[in-house]
Amino acid sequence: MAYFDNAATTFPKPESVYSFMDQFYRRSGANAGRGSYNIAQESSNLIKETRSLMQELLHCQAKQVVFTPTATIALNIIIQGVIKKGAKNIYISPFEHNAVTRILNAFEEAGCIKVMQLSVTKDLQYDFERIKYQFDDFNPDLVIVSHASNVIGLVAPVEELFNLAKKYGATTLADMAQSAGLVDCNVGLESFDFAVFAGHKTLYGPTGISGFVMKKDFDLPVVLYGGTGFESANQDMPQSLPERFEMGTLNIAGVAGLNASLKWIKEADINEIWKQEQDKRQKLLSLLDDYWFIKVVGNYPNNKYVGIVSCVIDGISSDSAGNIFERCGIAVRTGLQCAPLAHKCIGTFPAGTIRFSVSHFTTEQDFNELIEALDFIEDNL
Repeated sequence: MAYFDNAATTFPKPESVYSFMDQFYRRSGANAGRGSYNIAQESSNLIKETRSLMQELLHCQAKQVVFTPTATIALNIIIQGVIKKGAKNIYISPFEHNAVTRILNAFEEAGCIKVMQLSVTKDLQYDFERIKYQFDDFNPDLVIVSHASNVIGLVAPVEELFNLAKKYGATTLADMAQSAGLVDCNVGLESFDFAVFAGHKTLYGPTGISGFVMKKDFDLPVVLYGGTGFESANQDMPQSLPERFEMGTLNIAGVAGLNASLKWIKEADINEIWKQEQDKRQKLLSLLDDYWFIKVVGNYPNNKYVGIVSCVIDGISSDSAGNIFERCGIAVRTGLQCAPLAHKCIGTFPAGTIRFSVSHFTTEQDFNELIEALDFIEDNL
């Protein structure tokens, strides 16, 4: 099968991820922080090293890395905590995933918050002049920006947006599920309060390990509770980080895989990974352009994109197209991709799109098989 669904999860992973997960979990798969014996200490040391590797990748050595099972859980911890702290006026990009919007919808329906979208132009550039007017009308308490859209791959100018938000005293949150490890971003900047990462996407790690970066002095209320292996007599969650937000047992095998993937990114060089993905995205765009029945959506020449391309096919619904591609041995994602807001923005709601997404490991054979599938569709239209 030709795999073009890397925005869902990158596949395959670097070989070192598979081998180190197996090796470490067989040798040292004990529960970290629950014992002083040797293999438990090895697990604790692995977690500590992996935090350090993440800090290095995101240029945020002075900030805290917190691990969670998924990016969705990380977003819940942060967003619900900031709302619990008193945030009322919340701005989001037009490209947020349901992992963000469903949280906000629940609180907005309860009358707790007001949610507004940051203004973008027709060619999907952030309209800073209009955003200033928005902030003047309703001062932002929290600004959430999807660093890279999971629907069209659009990369947001998150540093500039957060610099503006900070002038109004807002808390800032970057959803980097589709960009961490691919787009070199200085999360260590003072304008970043929080940044969320997904281990299994552009970080090339396994599923089940994600997390977030936060300022160590940010007083974030707790919304999830449980055992931490730390201060067990205390029935309140610990004040110390990361224990305050790492309840339950960490996925040690997942941490091992993330450790290996972060070392792979460091060796391969994030800028080279970016360059190769850009080359493959251009190859994909050129290939799709050869077929009259395909229309790429949300792609404008002056914008920056990760390796995601969305399109529609004349006369075929996205879901039907997905079935055809599956029969042809092509893995794609169709429909709304858990981001209906983005589709409303680009005019593809409610039918959605066919989403292709490449990675470092997309091969010539993958592209050749895609051409064969598109030729088959063309011959049978």
